[in-house]
Amino acid sequence: MVPTDNEDFKDLPQLDFPGFSFSIRRQNRRWEILDHTRRKYVALTPEEWVRQHMLHFLEKNLQYPAGLLVVEKKLVLNKLTKRADILAYGTHKQPLLLVECKAPDVPVKQNVFEQIARYNMIFKVKYLIVTNGISHFCFSIDFSTGDIVAIDHFPDWNEINMEKET
Repeated sequence: MVPTDNEDFKDLPQLDFPGFSFSIRRQNRRWEILDHTRRKYVALTPEEWVRQHMLHFLEKNLQYPAGLLVVEKKLVLNKLTKRADILAYGTHKQPLLLVECKAPDVPVKQNVFEQIARYNMIFKVKYLIVTNGISHFCFSIDFSTGDIVAIDHFPDWNEINMEKET
């Protein structure tokens, strides 16, 4: 069931991800979606709609273990508390992949790439993904050279977890 009658929430947009079975409810005059990773219902905002699609895609299509995905991981940057949308850890508890999600109507511009780069100063992951659910950008970082390379696919679990730790 897709909410369409709430003046505070427009129809859910079609995203460039495979569909998934989701649970939406109306609670205290707002729409909420079940986040399986956090094991609770959360406010259904356009950005959350993208984040939930990305989480399901990581788990179901790219085989990331749900127990190694963290949503809204807290970080402190320049004395300000921020939250990274999705952080995937490896089996050795090292962070491997960072995802920044934006609402579908938010264009992915330079400021978004700068945001994820700032967050990665803390996490130091090799793989970065930026998405608004319609446009997706993936990058690999070579820390020995400092090179950031655009990659043409979402890295799957085996690809990122099998690499040697740096």
